[in-house]
Amino acid sequence: MKEQKSPAIAIYSRKSRFTGKGESIENQIELCKKYIDVNYPDTPEDSILIYEDEGFSGGNTERPQFKKMMEDARKKKFSVIICYRLDRISRNIGDFAKLIDEFSDLEISFESIKEKFDTESSLGRAMMYIASVFSQLERETIAERIRDNMHELAKTGRWLGGNTPTGYKSTQVQKITVDGKKRSAYKLDIVQDEMELVKTIYSRFLEMNSLTKVETYLIQNHLKTKMGKDFTRFSIKAILQNPVYMIADKDAWKYYEDLGVELYADKAEFDGKHGIMAYNKTVQKAGKANQFRDMDEWIIAVGKHKGVISGKEWVMVQNYLGQNASKAYRKPKSNMALLSGLLRCGHCGSYMRPKVYNTDYAEGEKRYSYLCEMKEKSRMQECDMKNPNGNVLDRAICEEVKKLSENSSEFVKQLEEAKKSITANTSEYDKRMENLKATLSDNEKEIKALVSKLAETEGTAANGYITDQINELHEKNKFIKKSMEELESLTKENVLSDEEFDILRELLASFASSFDTMTVEQKRMALRNFIKKIVWDGENVHVYLFGANEDEIELPNEAETEPLGGGSK
Repeated sequence: MKEQKSPAIAIYSRKSRFTGKGESIENQIELCKKYIDVNYPDTPEDSILIYEDEGFSGGNTERPQFKKMMEDARKKKFSVIICYRLDRISRNIGDFAKLIDEFSDLEISFESIKEKFDTESSLGRAMMYIASVFSQLERETIAERIRDNMHELAKTGRWLGGNTPTGYKSTQVQKITVDGKKRSAYKLDIVQDEMELVKTIYSRFLEMNSLTKVETYLIQNHLKTKMGKDFTRFSIKAILQNPVYMIADKDAWKYYEDLGVELYADKAEFDGKHGIMAYNKTVQKAGKANQFRDMDEWIIAVGKHKGVISGKEWVMVQNYLGQNASKAYRKPKSNMALLSGLLRCGHCGSYMRPKVYNTDYAEGEKRYSYLCEMKEKSRMQECDMKNPNGNVLDRAICEEVKKLSENSSEFVKQLEEAKKSITANTSEYDKRMENLKATLSDNEKEIKALVSKLAETEGTAANGYITDQINELHEKNKFIKKSMEELESLTKENVLSDEEFDILRELLASFASSFDTMTVEQKRMALRNFIKKIVWDGENVHVYLFGANEDEIELPNEAETEPLGGGSK
């Protein structure tokens, strides 16, 4: 039994991706708790601090919960850090060495239960450094193996899976051998109607040299993505930049050769028929959008599929995109408009964004209106909603919200009635919540009992069976917790807590007197405290307040129409 310096102990767990098997985050935590029960038996349950990162690599320390743990360590919130295995903390020897030194300076003991050593002894520290070297070696070996596999896969020119590009579908063609293993091979086959759309996008962009104009053309002609949604500039650009559509011809060869990209095909294979397959193109991280790697890290091969855009045209498209990016208009972020993100078009439901004009009012105030996004994108073909005068609309909304302060008793009364009506129906929710909590508690007890049996069955077939049971119970608990969250959100939706109610009442009391002295940003934030959304129907503005009924504001005539500018309405 170890001597404990402080009652608080930290547990750190990490897994690169969720699999539901093996050393799951939950298993790591349960095993660490068992270790604490044996070695630190006097530790209260509420003195165990848990930090868990799922979906993050051990190759660096850029992990949110790891950073939080280190912040707490520097604040001396605990004196011991326990993890299931050394590489859960780091697979990088440089990072690991710095961490051990910092733990030593902070007088924090680091213990790994799998390797069964800690940093309180010089031998333990030495063993950790040695183990960390092997962890980094393993990581670098894995990276090399992945790269080697990429080269082997590039030889086949096959499709590796995932979402197929617009215009193609994935078809199994044969079994191939990679790394001595038989694997199914897939190639891309053309989906004719989708591919016609892709060709249209390329031809229109080469004609118009503008993503915005192509977007407008597609919307006006009701051409949708394969998911049935309107194209955006971003989805159009993704198609235009995808090398999968390029025909592997002499222009394609020259383009990549000039850029110094690794070509895993002979020049003779660029036969003017097949398409290009690019491997190792993106960095994929859990919870984040894929990021493109530098092109010199790409592996380019000739695919088994047919290309549809000539190398000359595809390269021309890339040059146009590069030119447009360098001279792209940067929309100014600062303006006086207050309702961005709140105001919606009553005709099509799109957001209305401010359009600032070059002319000012006599008082020096910038003129602006609100413009429906769909109206702008479709050049009025899909929506022709009138543009409200932004200056007048903002003032009208602000004045109406300030009136809430003058007649706060009526507004507060509405809030109270809304709160009571929902609270009256929560008894059924409460019963369901109690049942879910009871089931969750029973499962947790069963997990704890199973974890206790793991040590007794180590090295036997029963050990794996028990681990599977623990994982199954954890999955059930995840579902229960999600159900509890959904149930809780139902009871809270559109109703204010007592604390929020008091804050809103205080805001109402001081709102009218302080609003005019606020900055633009403060006004925006203040309005969002009261307003859920605003809908402009061309004549009236419908304001939806939190916890109250819809209010309607009829604007002065001067606000009802405002030209787009440049002669268009």
